[in-house]
Amino acid sequence: MDTPDPRENLAQRLRDFFASRGNVREVRMFGLQSFMVDDRLAVGAGPNGDLLVRTDPADHEELLRRGGTAARMGGDRPMGPGWLTVPSVRIDDDADLAFWITVGMDSRRAAG
Repeated sequence: MDTPDPRENLAQRLRDFFASRGNVREVRMFGLQSFMVDDRLAVGAGPNGDLLVRTDPADHEELLRRGGTAARMGGDRPMGPGWLTVPSVRIDDDADLAFWITVGMDSRRAAG
């Protein structure tokens, strides 16, 4: 029996969330299955089922307190205050996942 792929499971949940929304494009980026909204990265499904979320940097500290962690790229380099990773255990619930997706979609306004 095949072991479920955590990235694909999360990607399917993201597809389901975005199914009724317009102007969403799915692409491979940063080693993730990423979802672009209005041509801007909003969220991405990581290999362990974690979620990369684009954020408004002004909300970074508050979102850390909500369960996000500082996103890292290749090795231990931080991506900066506009990016968070949400561990899979923090998005098991659909309402929690929807919260973080909304954070990613709302970051488009902050990015200009």
